[in-house]
Amino acid sequence: MSRVLEYTCELIRRASVTPEDAGCQQWMAEKLEALGFKCEHLRFGDVDNLWARRGEKGPLLVFAGHTDVVPTGDEKKWTSAPFSPEIRDGMLYGRGTADMKGSIAAMMVAIEEFVGAHPEHTGSIGLLITADEEGPAINGTIKVVETLEQRNEKIDYCIVGEPSSTNVVGDVIKNGRRGSLGGRLRVKGIQGHVAYPHLADNPIHRVAPALAELASETWDNGNAFFPATSFQISNINSGTGATNVIPGDCDVIFNFRFSTEVTAAQLKARTEVVFTEHQLDYELEWTLSGQPFITERGALVDAVVAAIKDITGRDTELSTAGGTSDGRFIAPTGAQVIELGPINATIHKIDEHTPVAELDQLALIYQRTLQRLLGDV
Repeated sequence: MSRVLEYTCELIRRASVTPEDAGCQQWMAEKLEALGFKCEHLRFGDVDNLWARRGEKGPLLVFAGHTDVVPTGDEKKWTSAPFSPEIRDGMLYGRGTADMKGSIAAMMVAIEEFVGAHPEHTGSIGLLITADEEGPAINGTIKVVETLEQRNEKIDYCIVGEPSSTNVVGDVIKNGRRGSLGGRLRVKGIQGHVAYPHLADNPIHRVAPALAELASETWDNGNAFFPATSFQISNINSGTGATNVIPGDCDVIFNFRFSTEVTAAQLKARTEVVFTEHQLDYELEWTLSGQPFITERGALVDAVVAAIKDITGRDTELSTAGGTSDGRFIAPTGAQVIELGPINATIHKIDEHTPVAELDQLALIYQRTLQRLLGDV
């Protein structure tokens, strides 16, 4: 059993369902301290976070990730127990194999190998690990970044271990993410009998044309890095449960995934204009989960692309598709940020799994990236 596989299995056995860490970070810290890392356990609210650093000078290359995993769902539907790692047909099964304990294990082995070969490496190596990525994400990475900013500890390069790959490890890396803006809308009407609509005001009828207009709107055309901004309705809820009652209100949940061609403020303003033009009586609560960010070709992207080529022989695709990640909290500090991790096909699913051989490849890619950016002078 390779060390990457051994470490991945060790982490999977720890049932760290968000926001629990189940001792993963302490296990990491013990190994990192043996390599000369200074480890800080930063707890905010009910969330454990680990900040570990080796070296005092720049540039600072940070591996970022999370030890928490999503709930398993019905464990009876799993082929093998979700927190008992099992290898079948070259695949490692268990909750967190791809998202993202496999990445953390690969980071640990890459760092061990690199420090062993380059004990006097240039710059510094850091790890920023949270147990709040799969949860509300309010006491995790964002709080650690705020702490680092307050003491002027600047991250230059950051590799987030999110599962970025599509078909084989390293075929896709994320060099940016779209912004995410959510809205919770309540449209007020007047409840009444369906046989007497003139005595009521149906909020569903009121809001439907406005939602249709928003869904057909062209918000922007995207750009070379981002697809066009998307508006999606995820939930509509109304009614009393009776078939003969016009409801008194209608609740709608929607989300924008937006590019750098438009701002959250512009999206809010344009949406509210539509609601006003349709004469809605409404309440609206906005939640900005993250701003869009992009890391263009430069030292980090070039090093990662070259490392993937060195180890796998394949060219990689740069992408900004997918959901949000904790990179959205790190990029605004001025850091170059990319995401590189295992295949994402089974993340959050029953029987989550990843190819065993690709975990070893991922560790080698991380190690080669370290060599390219922080190798001995």
